[in-house]
Amino acid sequence: MARIKGGLNAKKKHNRVLKLAKGYRGARSKQYRVAKQSVMRALTSSFAGRKQKKRDFRSLWIARINAAARINGLSYSQMMHGLKVAGIDINRKMLAEMAVNDAEGFSTLAALAKSKN
Repeated sequence: MARIKGGLNAKKKHNRVLKLAKGYRGARSKQYRVAKQSVMRALTSSFAGRKQKKRDFRSLWIARINAAARINGLSYSQMMHGLKVAGIDINRKMLAEMAVNDAEGFSTLAALAKSKN
């Protein structure tokens, strides 16, 4: 039986990596060996970046809630504790959205949290 050479598959693999490296500077976008290293590192960093984005947004929401709570005479921890004791189950994303766009709704929640503290 005749031997099948792997040239086509190797070319496909190389092109797949080089396509991912498009836009990189110099040899990183031209040479397979260098491009492969850069792409592997970039994919690792992108995975870490997706996790970092979640942490960054949570800290942003907390900062917004804290600022709005202090306007209403509470600290962040007092606000969250008061809401928990009052049995109000609302996440930080929605609280931050209310703090920015619905100040009177947030102030009613803050008043409720203050009464339960």
